[in-house]
Amino acid sequence: MPDDCRAAVITAHNKPLEIQKVQIPDLDPGSLLVKITASTLCGTDIHRWHGPLPGGDSLPIITGHEPCGIVEEINGERTDILGNPVKRGDRIVWSYVSCGSCYYCSVALQPCICPDRASWGHNRADQPPYLLGSCSEYMYVPAPCLIIKVPDEVSSASAAASACAYRTVMHGYDRLGAIKPHETVVIQGSGPLGNFAAAVAKDSGAKQVLVIGAPEARLEVSRRMGADDTLNIETVTDPKDRREWVRERTGGRGADVIMQCATNAAVPEGLTMLRGGGRYVSIGMSGKAEMDINALPQQMTFLTVRSGEPRHWLQAIDFLASRRDRFPFEDMISAHYPLERINEAIEAMATFKVVKAAIDFD
Repeated sequence: MPDDCRAAVITAHNKPLEIQKVQIPDLDPGSLLVKITASTLCGTDIHRWHGPLPGGDSLPIITGHEPCGIVEEINGERTDILGNPVKRGDRIVWSYVSCGSCYYCSVALQPCICPDRASWGHNRADQPPYLLGSCSEYMYVPAPCLIIKVPDEVSSASAAASACAYRTVMHGYDRLGAIKPHETVVIQGSGPLGNFAAAVAKDSGAKQVLVIGAPEARLEVSRRMGADDTLNIETVTDPKDRREWVRERTGGRGADVIMQCATNAAVPEGLTMLRGGGRYVSIGMSGKAEMDINALPQQMTFLTVRSGEPRHWLQAIDFLASRRDRFPFEDMISAHYPLERINEAIEAMATFKVVKAAIDFD
């Protein structure tokens, strides 16, 4: 095992990331060292690069929190989420760490909102265990993490995306409940969250799936991922016209279900597109918005989603494997970069030139 490895490190906000040598730690009992095969970039990575997220960041940080990799070393015996032994050479993704003993973990069974929940891509790279960001040749997997094995049918890049974006979508549909055959689902946002959400809605039997987003290149992917129709907000700029577009396709009522996969700023407009008694799920949690509670549709259901539970990782991986012949999932990983070009990948994501960028290590 080498003493160190290369990693993409944020040393200052809004400055180019540096490729640095970072120490490989000793493994605590139950922990793993994983050789990263792919790390996909998420909107949160871009927000963190621009400036500290709520709660602050302590630099330097290895960026990235969507990893997939091959087990290199294990200190002790481990099993995956299904109880199967984990061994060297297995390709895996893994969950965040929660305390396991607070109200949210042990009573509510909602570890994604555990106050002591710890995830990746925001830990100091100069303090043990160093390797807690995914844009690195190796990553340290703490003992409490739950492990999901990746089947051969799923690429490392798609599996990495399941470690945040895709499992969050699965969590959203879990909270939403069943989609009925007569229902119209509107997706706000045509990035990785929105396009994966379109595929799940289509697969769940929605009567029609409508995606609202931009730019056109992303909407082309939306149509391949199951959208029956799309609306480009760069060409249809008036929110009233966008609302009318939805109502024209729903008998004047509005959508039965709306999945907000863009930003909180999209919520007020989205609520005008929802029918009375409809269901609204807000997944894209960045940004701010103000709402007039008196303008909410009658008897509507409003749900918010943060992250996902470990089962949602498994659901996302299973969906990728079992629906690979129906949906072109690889089209969503629209650009691949080596680690040395991390700053190009960040810039492409920040300017919406790609749907999702992957850093490849294979």
